[in-house]
Amino acid sequence: MKVSHRLFVAISSVLLSASSCSQPSQPASADEALIRQVLAAQEKAWNEGNIDGFMEGYWKSDSLQFVGTKITRGWTATLERYKTSYPDRAAMGTLRFEFFRFAFVAADTCLVTGRYTLKRDADEPTGLFTLVLKKIEGKWVIVYDHTS
Repeated sequence: MKVSHRLFVAISSVLLSASSCSQPSQPASADEALIRQVLAAQEKAWNEGNIDGFMEGYWKSDSLQFVGTKITRGWTATLERYKTSYPDRAAMGTLRFEFFRFAFVAADTCLVTGRYTLKRDADEPTGLFTLVLKKIEGKWVIVYDHTS
């Protein structure tokens, strides 16, 4: 039985797409490795109680957008949102990221999906996030963050 070329391409695309949903042991590209470094630095800064350091992963622009329970626009407003929501180390807890997918939608733009978990004395909130990172002036930064 012959399989048409189009059907073969379609099946191959689905299988490749499905396989990209699991977290690879090694980054798929140098840019993915750089993005992982940005996110690892955020995780480290958070776990040191350093919200200012955590914010280094975000684009310092009024065009930055953070979507949570409400929409926050701009780097400064996002910083203030974090400082208000997490006023001390107890509220911050220990952050852990789990990544599901790094999808490059352009050479300078990557969509990252994953899960965050905060381990605190009283609870362990967790949720999903979608980040859009762009390479701006040679540096990968988060330009859009939707965290639920």
